[in-house]
Amino acid sequence: MSQEVPTEHLQLQCIRAALSDIMAPPKDKKVTKVAFTWYGDKTLETLKAYDGGELLFTLTFSWNAEGTLKEVART
Repeated sequence: MSQEVPTEHLQLQCIRAALSDIMAPPKDKKVTKVAFTWYGDKTLETLKAYDGGELLFTLTFSWNAEGTLKEVART
Protein backbone atom coordinates (compact mmCIF):
# COMPACT_ATOMS: atom_id res chain seq x y z
CA MET A 1 0.00 0.00 0.00
CA SER A 2 1.55 3.31 -1.05
CA GLN A 3 1.20 6.36 1.11
CA GLU A 4 1.32 9.94 -0.08
CA VAL A 5 4.14 11.95 1.50
CA PRO A 6 3.46 15.65 2.12
CA THR A 7 5.52 17.98 -0.07
CA GLU A 8 6.84 19.77 3.01
CA HIS A 9 8.29 16.49 4.30
CA LEU A 10 10.06 15.83 1.00
CA GLN A 11 11.45 19.37 0.96
CA LEU A 12 12.80 18.95 4.48
CA GLN A 13 14.45 15.65 3.51
CA CYS A 14 16.15 17.35 0.55
CA ILE A 15 17.30 20.25 2.72
CA ARG A 16 18.63 17.85 5.36
CA ALA A 17 20.55 15.84 2.75
CA ALA A 18 22.05 18.97 1.20
CA LEU A 19 23.04 20.37 4.59
CA SER A 20 24.70 17.13 5.66
CA ASP A 21 26.94 17.37 2.59
CA ILE A 22 27.70 21.08 2.90
CA MET A 23 28.34 20.75 6.64
CA ALA A 24 31.01 18.07 6.31
CA PRO A 25 34.07 19.25 8.23
CA PRO A 26 37.51 19.45 6.63
CA LYS A 27 39.66 16.32 6.78
CA ASP A 28 40.99 15.54 10.27
CA LYS A 29 38.56 18.03 11.87
CA LYS A 30 35.25 17.57 13.62
CA VAL A 31 32.44 19.93 14.49
CA THR A 32 32.39 20.27 18.28
CA LYS A 33 30.36 23.48 18.59
CA VAL A 34 27.91 25.50 16.51
CA ALA A 35 26.84 29.12 16.95
CA PHE A 36 23.90 30.88 15.33
CA THR A 37 22.93 34.41 14.30
CA TRP A 38 19.40 35.45 13.41
CA TYR A 39 17.78 38.01 11.12
CA GLY A 40 15.38 40.53 12.67
CA ASP A 41 12.41 38.43 11.53
CA LYS A 42 13.81 35.50 13.57
CA THR A 43 14.92 33.41 10.58
CA LEU A 44 18.37 31.84 10.68
CA GLU A 45 21.10 34.06 9.24
CA THR A 46 24.31 32.11 9.89
CA LEU A 47 25.53 28.90 11.42
CA LYS A 48 29.18 28.86 12.44
CA ALA A 49 30.87 25.49 12.96
CA TYR A 50 33.89 25.13 15.24
CA ASP A 51 36.42 22.48 16.18
CA GLY A 52 37.18 23.66 19.69
CA GLY A 53 37.94 27.36 19.25
CA GLU A 54 38.83 27.08 15.54
CA LEU A 55 36.19 28.33 13.10
CA LEU A 56 35.85 25.66 10.41
CA PHE A 57 33.19 27.27 8.22
CA THR A 58 30.15 29.52 8.18
CA LEU A 59 26.84 28.71 6.51
CA THR A 60 24.84 31.76 5.44
CA PHE A 61 21.11 31.29 4.87
CA SER A 62 18.96 33.29 2.43
CA TRP A 63 15.17 33.25 2.55
CA ASN A 64 12.40 33.93 0.03
CA ALA A 65 9.85 36.65 0.77
CA GLU A 66 7.28 34.01 1.79
CA GLY A 67 9.71 32.61 4.39
CA THR A 68 10.95 29.50 2.60
CA LEU A 69 14.64 28.66 2.39
CA LYS A 70 16.19 30.06 -0.77
CA GLU A 71 19.92 29.34 -0.49
CA VAL A 72 22.68 28.16 1.81
CA ALA A 73 26.25 29.31 1.09
CA ARG A 74 29.38 28.00 2.80
CA THR A 75 32.42 30.18 3.43
